[in-house]
Amino acid sequence: MKNNEYQRLLDLKDVINSGSANSEQKNEYMKLMYENGHITKQQYNNYLSDPNADYIIKGALTIGAVLVAGWLVTKLFD
Repeated sequence: MKNNEYQRLLDLKDVINSGSANSEQKNEYMKLMYENGHITKQQYNNYLSDPNADYIIKGALTIGAVLVAGWLVTKLFD
């Protein structure tokens, strides 16, 4: 992932966690996670078939939190 993608992931994660995300923002987050290989095709398809499935989004948020934390640590040492 590129720096701008990590930043966008962080921004979307914050909006989703705050409960103020709209469906477009959730879709963008899940698409970004899928396109970068952080969730499987099946997970992404499950989300697309039921975008209100909180367990899918929460799982992706957990993965995203780990990715963003790693990215931030890397930036500290650059």
